[in-house]
Amino acid sequence: MTFKSNLILLTLIVILTVSAIAVLTDRHNPLTGVPTESYKPGLSPELDQAVNQASEVFEEKKKLGVDFSDGPCLTNDLLPNWVVDLAHNPRLEIDDLPENQCQAFLEGRAKHFVELDLNGKVVRVY
Repeated sequence: MTFKSNLILLTLIVILTVSAIAVLTDRHNPLTGVPTESYKPGLSPELDQAVNQASEVFEEKKKLGVDFSDGPCLTNDLLPNWVVDLAHNPRLEIDDLPENQCQAFLEGRAKHFVELDLNGKVVRVY
């Protein structure tokens, strides 16, 4: 191999390595931009409050007999700028239907959500 071809090969290896590292360390879904990291208690008082409140709303709705099978929005008014949405874990196509998502989030009136699975376990907080 010539010096030029070695240089090209080395450049390609560096580019592929850097790209692989970026993909592996990125904590956002490349298609949606939504964080993929799960919630960790104690990192933020605001997140803890939202998750605790979401759990309370879940339990209230469960006691009322709300049907969770379609992964509905539980409330558009969890806290200012927050909603609670249910989703299957792993997600199903039905979870991405607008009628099963919180309108306040879809319309941009809320910027954050707590997503719980159908058993009330935190899937993600955004």
